[in-house]
Amino acid sequence: MSGSRLGPEWVPGPDGLLSRHAARVILLDPSGRVLLVRGHDADEPERSWWFTVGGGLEPGESPRAAAVRETAEETGLELRPEQLEGPVLTRSAIFDFFRVTCRQEEQFFLARLAGGTATELSDAGWTAGEREVLDEMRWWDVAELEAELAGGAVVYPSNLPALVRSLLTGWDGSCAHLGEVEE
Repeated sequence: MSGSRLGPEWVPGPDGLLSRHAARVILLDPSGRVLLVRGHDADEPERSWWFTVGGGLEPGESPRAAAVRETAEETGLELRPEQLEGPVLTRSAIFDFFRVTCRQEEQFFLARLAGGTATELSDAGWTAGEREVLDEMRWWDVAELEAELAGGAVVYPSNLPALVRSLLTGWDGSCAHLGEVEE
């Protein structure tokens, strides 16, 4: 399956699940809103969810470099590696996508856009594959996001609102780990 619809970075792990390493960014605007992307499974379009910016590491790429690259590609926003704090969270997620069960080992970084920084988003860097499954990007106030979750929306990771709320006043240097999470 590697090299197919999931992409060449997905390779069979020791347990046979297709796996990859990924970097994700909890991106906060000057007002403390978090940027999320809404996507869906092309094989099951009724399934949709919100998630942080990010994606798979390229061969030889560090998670920090991947986080900067993915942010630029997915949003048009340019970050410098030194703007990233963390990782603030790691997790091992198991999920179904394109009717395949996958594992993704993720490192989450925090980035804060300074006042006066442009927050207009662009999907110009989306690949054809991303255009097939990504629907929109939106800045969320934490209270709005919590209300959306209470209304049945799906957000990954599921503890994101609490995590963002804890990071609004600053990062304490710790890195939480979510064990194997099935989505």
